[in-house]
Amino acid sequence: MAAVVFAFVVGLLGALALRPDTRPVAAVAAGAKVAPIKWRVPVAFGTNLPALGDNILYVAERLATASDQHIELQVFEPDMLLPVFSITEGVRDNKIPAGYTWLGYDAGKIPATPLVSAVPFGMEPWEFTAWYYEDEGRALTTALYAPHQVHPILCGIIGPETAGWFRRPIDSLADFNGLKIRFAGLGGVVLQQLGASVTMLPGGEIFQALEKGAIDATEFSLPVVDQMLGFDRVAKYNYFPGWHQTFTAAHLVINQSVWENLGSADQAMIEMACTAGVIRNLSRGEALQGKVMAGFAAKGVSPRKLPLPILRELQAVTTAVLEDEASRDADFARIWASQKKFLATYKLWKDHAYLPRDF
Repeated sequence: MAAVVFAFVVGLLGALALRPDTRPVAAVAAGAKVAPIKWRVPVAFGTNLPALGDNILYVAERLATASDQHIELQVFEPDMLLPVFSITEGVRDNKIPAGYTWLGYDAGKIPATPLVSAVPFGMEPWEFTAWYYEDEGRALTTALYAPHQVHPILCGIIGPETAGWFRRPIDSLADFNGLKIRFAGLGGVVLQQLGASVTMLPGGEIFQALEKGAIDATEFSLPVVDQMLGFDRVAKYNYFPGWHQTFTAAHLVINQSVWENLGSADQAMIEMACTAGVIRNLSRGEALQGKVMAGFAAKGVSPRKLPLPILRELQAVTTAVLEDEASRDADFARIWASQKKFLATYKLWKDHAYLPRDF
């Protein structure tokens, strides 16, 4: 009997040895060492710049800590690895696995990018994130970049910029005619329609151009950033509101193949860190501006609001520019239609739920 049992056990073990292993991959890989993720990540804005630039440091630190150093973003300052305006191109070509940038810089090749980075007279920051996370925003942005082998993840957002720093007052739209100004995105297209000579410069080159008179005026970012760059030492008229960029979104852009080869847990970790970066970025940006503006008087800076008639005229020109862009690019038309549809419904809530701004 013992011999029979022994033979049965030996046969069973042999059969199990020949059987394919049907355990989950995770169970098979338990204990196996997974290669760490270490990416070189160039950024579009200096990490010394509050809210605009330092958010990627927060995201990188949270990722490293939460993953126990498994995911490390090695941040490189502007122009150290790639020119600022070429970050997504470098990601596309897999020169770098990822970058942190403002998608509006891609407008020359992807016309619809301003709609997911900064829109004149557009959404307020929380409206944009509501559209992005809960409506069609994320899917449309992903689809926009898919043909370029880039996977974008919303990773930061700040509130409206100032409308610019000027050497002389702006009293009418005619004052833009002939003005040499650094301006970005669709807002720059609007000012060109008004006769301005618009140039696009990286942040690190603006002060010198302004100081030497190569430009008469400039916009760039929040007051806390602009003062660090020295604009208030040259131009004393700082205009508001930031009609041209009611929000400014930053994205972590990742090479599509690199992204697809990540495990689902690593993808989720990166997305979670970026989502945390969005709320922390907005909070930091909002917290810092009041103190800076309180110090304007001591520096001889005059903060001014554009008169309502000028804003209405700028809005009319903006609408014409948006319609023209939509007529020439299907992606632009699709995304703009989505945003308008969302805002039409959201307005029912916004108009009833919130106190008037002048309450």
